[in-house]
Amino acid sequence: MRARVAGIRSRGGYRRNDLVGPGVLGTGTAPTRSGPQRRGRRDAERGDEPAPGPVPGPDTGVESGVHPASSPVPGPTAAAASRPARGRAVVWAAGLLLVPPTAVVACRAADRDGITPVIQLLAFLPWLLVPAGLALLLALLGRRPLLVAWAVAVLAVTGWYARPYDTGLADRPPGPVVARVDVLTANVQYGWATEALIEAVRRERPGIVFVQECPRSCVLALARGVPRADYPHRLAAGGEGAAGSALLSRYPLEPADGVSSALAMPGATADVEGRPVDLQLAHPLPPVPSAVGDWRRELGRLGTWAASHRDRPALIAGDFNATGDHAAFRRILDRGGLRDGAALAGAARTPSWPARLPRPLGAQIDHVLVGDAFSVRSARFLDLSGTDHRALLVSLELHGMR
Repeated sequence: MRARVAGIRSRGGYRRNDLVGPGVLGTGTAPTRSGPQRRGRRDAERGDEPAPGPVPGPDTGVESGVHPASSPVPGPTAAAASRPARGRAVVWAAGLLLVPPTAVVACRAADRDGITPVIQLLAFLPWLLVPAGLALLLALLGRRPLLVAWAVAVLAVTGWYARPYDTGLADRPPGPVVARVDVLTANVQYGWATEALIEAVRRERPGIVFVQECPRSCVLALARGVPRADYPHRLAAGGEGAAGSALLSRYPLEPADGVSSALAMPGATADVEGRPVDLQLAHPLPPVPSAVGDWRRELGRLGTWAASHRDRPALIAGDFNATGDHAAFRRILDRGGLRDGAALAGAARTPSWPARLPRPLGAQIDHVLVGDAFSVRSARFLDLSGTDHRALLVSLELHGMR
């Protein structure tokens, strides 16, 4: 059936009536054609192509024959859908980054060494500022206030304990200076750095030398390379590999009971300008997961030695396999009334191991601990080729206590 056009002229144009007709809203009348549609019909009758363009529908602005309800509703984009997933990933990453430093500083604050891996991570406590800082950045990006507060708290506590803990050079014992004593400690790693140590001894000329991981070949090399006229007093203990240790001294040495350990830790008494000074070499087992119990026991024995020599001038030097952030190490200081020579000289955070890493990376596990009869003039860490430790040279003054 031919459709009818109903147009009403109004102010120089046509106004469309409602579309009615069979198949459209079921009214039985055809839709009214607008001006462009009428021109298209005339063009078709003349054989011309109709003008392009959409045909509007009934008072809805949509094309004819398409019901508004059938238009597709755009869904969420892929980016919008992945946004919550990314947010959760950021939160999880920040939380995981905060777990290790939180556990470590909690043990540090509680004066405990905890368990593996906290014991090992305590040696690198200042570097835990890095994951804590990254966690804070992620928490800020994720706009998670509780996570931000957690990260800020961990950063603050870690920063507090990571600060240098030296007490300065002004802390001098009473009494006049009796002697100046330079003490050198070096772990020569299975004897591989013996030649470098010999060069350092000849150059620096320390009064007392503590050598760790000095097997028989190392002892023989020291006998050949270091003139006995300069170091007439020597003591060697232990066996091969890392178990051997040695003491070299310009001052007379009297062997003394050392500390029982898997790696030799000999003791002696030195006569320094007529004053006896108790010496103890330190080399406890490292705190690898399988030897944590032995590490605790041997550091505890060093603490017992320190407590029994508290009333006498005393020195403990060597590779402690512990830093000032380990509670077991701090107990040696507390029980013996000892102080860390490097810390007194302002070098508390200078790393001594592993030497292959550039400073300031690493941990300070080599120490010279002194009793209250000593003051510290300076401390320097020396690079020795062939070992993963830096040697430590501390210049001391021995005071006559009043």
